[in-house]
Amino acid sequence: MSYTANNSRYQTMKYNRLGNSGLKLSALSLGLWHNFGGGADSVTINEILRTAFDNGITHFDLANNYGPPPGSAEENFGKILKKDFKNYRDEIIISSKAGYFMWEGPYGEWGSKKYLTASLDQSLRRTGLEYFDIFYHHRPDDNTDLEETACALDLFVRQGKALYIGVSNYSAQQTESIIKIFNELKTPFVIHQPKYSLLNRWVEDGLSDVLTKHKKGMIAFSPLAQGMLTDRYLKGIPDDSRVRTSHFLKEEQVNSDLPKIIALNEIAKKRGQSLAQMSIAWLLNKPYITSVLIGVSKVEQLKDNLKAIENTVFSEEELREIDKILK
Repeated sequence: MSYTANNSRYQTMKYNRLGNSGLKLSALSLGLWHNFGGGADSVTINEILRTAFDNGITHFDLANNYGPPPGSAEENFGKILKKDFKNYRDEIIISSKAGYFMWEGPYGEWGSKKYLTASLDQSLRRTGLEYFDIFYHHRPDDNTDLEETACALDLFVRQGKALYIGVSNYSAQQTESIIKIFNELKTPFVIHQPKYSLLNRWVEDGLSDVLTKHKKGMIAFSPLAQGMLTDRYLKGIPDDSRVRTSHFLKEEQVNSDLPKIIALNEIAKKRGQSLAQMSIAWLLNKPYITSVLIGVSKVEQLKDNLKAIENTVFSEEELREIDKILK
C-alpha cells in the first residue's frame, strides 16, 4: 500500500530560519545514525520516517559513515525515499556529511578535495539522490589546508550536488576561519552541527557567539547525551542500555552525572515534561538554535520527543536552577 502523508503535518511543527539564509528547518530534525544501519528492522525504520514526516519533521540527517556498517544508513534511507517519499522530495531537506573513515588508504577520510569529492559521489549513489540539500564537512582536518576543504565544498554547490554547505565539530576559531573563506567564495554556508546538551555546553564558550555574529544556524546533535538525559538511568543501568551495548557511553560517565540527571528530572516533572522533553525544549529555547537533531529506535520515542515543542519557554527561576545544578 502506497504512503500518503498526513494532510495536517505542518500545523503543529515549528520552522526556524537558518541564520540569514532563505532556508528553514523543522524545530526537530531526525538523525539516522546507529538505528538505521544494516541490522535495522526495515518495518520499524519505515514507520519512524513516516511518523516523523506526518508530524512535520522535514529534515533528515545522514552521513557517509552512518550504519553500521558505514554507508548502510544512506542505502536504507534511499530505498525508503524511493518507495514512500519520492513524491515529497521537494518538501524534504536531506543532509549528509563526509570526514570520518570510510575506506582503506590515504584518501579514505578527513578533508582533502580527493576524499570529499569521492565521498559525496558515493553518498549520492547510495541514496539515489541528484543532490543533497545540505552537505557538511563532518570534522576539521588539521593536516589539510582549510582553503582546500572550503573550495571543495564550494565546488559541490557550483556543480549542483549540494544546495547549502555546513560544518560539524569545528571549534569557534575554526568556524570563524572557514566562514571568512566561504564569504570570499560566496559559498552558501548556513549551518554548524555541534554536540550540545545540558551536560555538554561547550558551544557557549565562543561558538554560539561566532554563529550569531555571522548570522549562521546551529543544529544540536546528541541533545539527550547518549540517552543520559532520559528516564533510562534514573534507577540504575539497564542490561540493554547503550552503556552495555556501545562504546560511546561509559558506566563511570553515567554514575558521575547521575546526581545532576536526577535533579534535572525533578525540574522536568514540575514543568509537566519528561526529562528528554525538557532537555530538547531547553535547547530550542536558545536564540541561536535552529533545530535539534533527535535519534530514535522506536516510534514511541519519536512521539515522546515531539511533545517537547509544546513548551519551550523557561522562567528565569527555572534557568537559574538548571545552571546551579550543572555547575
